[in-house]
Amino acid sequence: MPCIQASSPGSMPHQHHGRVLAGVGCAAEVAAAVATTAANSAGMRCGAHDGELPAEAARHHEHAAPGPGRCCSAVVQHVAAPAAAVWSVVRRFDQPQAYKRFVRSCALLAGDGGVGTLREVRVVSGLPAASSRERLEILDDESHVLSFRVVGGEHRLQNYLSVTTVHPSPTAPDSATVVVESYMVDVPPGNTPEDTRVFVDTIVRCNLQSLATTAEKLAAVST
Repeated sequence: MPCIQASSPGSMPHQHHGRVLAGVGCAAEVAAAVATTAANSAGMRCGAHDGELPAEAARHHEHAAPGPGRCCSAVVQHVAAPAAAVWSVVRRFDQPQAYKRFVRSCALLAGDGGVGTLREVRVVSGLPAASSRERLEILDDESHVLSFRVVGGEHRLQNYLSVTTVHPSPTAPDSATVVVESYMVDVPPGNTPEDTRVFVDTIVRCNLQSLATTAEKLAAVST
């Protein structure tokens, strides 16, 4: 079932899928997310993409209810490029730095880029992390699904599982794409589920905005 948290009376939603905060760059946005403890906000459901993806794609984001000490969320990004161009960037598990702007470098520790491949990612300074070891769980070139699990590293996001799907936009299937990235993760000690969602959503949203820019440039070159 989709992960759904009950809304709090008088609360305000923090999630803004695919939107850049006016006048604020991603680096500043992440810094603010690190430094700020979020106030109570409206309930979040991992199925926030409902209506934008067909059922066969949406089902990959229907995480089980996380329970105490876990949280989940999903971010939607619209890209003005064909799905094939977007997927060609997303599927490169060995090159996350192609669009993930907070990744400084990536090295494969085991595998050749297929399922089971283990990578070590080094992140840029300014984040509360130094490295992350990640295992590729799903790489489906036909359905355009990629999933990875964090299995180690120097960071606070334990038991992190990410799923990304790439699908032609229902409104312009030949020229536009909908990307959804959802995740589940443990809530670090001293943080609330809302704190954790604010921080991780900010990182994911910035990465997907960068993916859109990268894929759109790639599509423009190939036409």
